[in-house]
Amino acid sequence: MSRVTLVTGFPTSFLAVRMVRKVLQEDRTAEVCCVVQERFLEKARGILGELPGSESARVRLLEGDVAAMDLGLTGREFTELAASVDVIHHCAAATYFGVSREIALRVNVDGVNEILELAREATHLERLVHWSSALVSGARRGYVLEEELAAPEGFRNVVEETRFEAERRVRKAMSRGLRATILRPSIGVGDSVTGEIDRFEGPYLLVLLMLSSPPDFRMPLPGRGDVPLHLVPIDHAVDAGWAIARDPRSLGRTFHIVDPAPLPVRRVFELIARSVGRPLPRGSLPTNLATAVLRTPGLERFANVPRAFLEQLATEVVYDDRATREILEPLGLQCPTFESYVDVMVQYVRQQQSHRQRRPEAEGRGPSDDEPLDPLQ
Repeated sequence: MSRVTLVTGFPTSFLAVRMVRKVLQEDRTAEVCCVVQERFLEKARGILGELPGSESARVRLLEGDVAAMDLGLTGREFTELAASVDVIHHCAAATYFGVSREIALRVNVDGVNEILELAREATHLERLVHWSSALVSGARRGYVLEEELAAPEGFRNVVEETRFEAERRVRKAMSRGLRATILRPSIGVGDSVTGEIDRFEGPYLLVLLMLSSPPDFRMPLPGRGDVPLHLVPIDHAVDAGWAIARDPRSLGRTFHIVDPAPLPVRRVFELIARSVGRPLPRGSLPTNLATAVLRTPGLERFANVPRAFLEQLATEVVYDDRATREILEPLGLQCPTFESYVDVMVQYVRQQQSHRQRRPEAEGRGPSDDEPLDPLQ
């Protein structure tokens, strides 16, 4: 009998899209179910149309809304889903740093409440995989353990705050017997092999700024430059998450999916500058002045909220990943080093810039789902 996996966030979440592909490729008999808002059904069908027929035929799209009561499904649909689902990968989340508090609460908190309700109703659920974020630690500095959920120094934005609350609720359900695993990837970047990414943010702001700047422009570092920058490519995050979630030892536990040896900000800047063909960074600026630099005309159309990224560059934090390595190392799964994919990342940005220049109407826009109306990303 085929295992049924529910993946939330498809097709608006890059993580969810990659997770659907992963499930279909790794489990040749699995059936995948996705709850999709009506306005995204066409996009969902388009993505499925790019898959081999043997894979797309195993995906069922249900019109609904993960953050609505009963996932926005009819009573019959909800009951049937609860009776059939074996695994839930909850990927849907508002991650756009410019999102309103109202939407962040609805997507991140209300959404997890509805998924927990489904999990309680599911008659033979093997596991809920909650895709959280390492950023639930907020502005906390120092060493963050995987089993901890604490942000004593508060949050830098509503995304961190609501994702913290979502994870807190999953942990509470786990303490009451829910079979679940929590995954916390760090700052996501594109595929380490193809460069594919859904939108330009985070370190891509640096690439865009350097590509848009004069050839002799030396971009100053925001802050001291010795803070570790925690990046993880989407392909590794998905591969790692898949492996962890299938290991019996991961039930009831939390895992940081991170680069165990993150480069300092200065080194990341230097590698990007070399790949772009610009002079190495010189000097440094306080965060408020660096924010002004990143609002350079021409860049702001790509970078919605540069301050959020700059605050990450100034927060000295280390994420413990001992539990993750315990499972991944015997499998030979290692996070690619930034040096190994920086050129791929830069090349992908160049290609997308070229496409946008040929289609001016698309400039400055991410995917339609990436707008702050309801960023299930």
